[in-house]
Amino acid sequence: MAEPIDLSTTAGRRRARFDLHWGDHGFLRLRFRNLHRISDEMYRANQPSPEHIGRYARELGLKTIINLRGKSPKGYYLLEKEACHRHGVDLVDFQVFSRDAPARDSVLAARDLFQSIAYPALMHCKSGADRAGLMAVLYMHFRQGLPIEEARKQLSFKYLHIREGKTGVLDFFFETYLKEGKPANQTFAEWVASSYDRATVKAEFLRTWKQKLNLDQLLQRE
Repeated sequence: MAEPIDLSTTAGRRRARFDLHWGDHGFLRLRFRNLHRISDEMYRANQPSPEHIGRYARELGLKTIINLRGKSPKGYYLLEKEACHRHGVDLVDFQVFSRDAPARDSVLAARDLFQSIAYPALMHCKSGADRAGLMAVLYMHFRQGLPIEEARKQLSFKYLHIREGKTGVLDFFFETYLKEGKPANQTFAEWVASSYDRATVKAEFLRTWKQKLNLDQLLQRE
């Protein structure tokens, strides 16, 4: 097991930067940030570097960054946490997943999160495509009041989301609500809280979409 990264040392900081740029493919994000403003208070993007965080804080006036990858001992996270502290941005760790049906508790917790954070805010995963897309749908629905039919446009190739692979389970999750919950006159939140069966949705997705999942062999996104 590797020694923990210590940013207070020159060697530790060098390791962290190496992890960010090469281990986490940060070199691909130097210019392409997949940054989009989705409302007057919310942005979505891929994993920001410390330099990006400083720029966002200055130019966008960010008060909160929602990290959808979860806490990590790796360099990319330690540098992000340090940069947020330096620039007075609140870092919120809220882990979600791109290749599994969303957990009921996570969906409902996201609703509460969007009502409690300080804005302007930015949410990100690694690529800004799938987990950021999931949370953007939830944000547009719970915070902005868009119906799921409109909010789910945040899961789009415009943001590099590929529904033909395993990440299509996110689309299938919302489509299941539109097929089952909405005709039963349930709000999305009511359906999630009372009728949504995560295991069943995942199994049905795998059964009907199995022939499309081989695309993931070509797409090595986290």
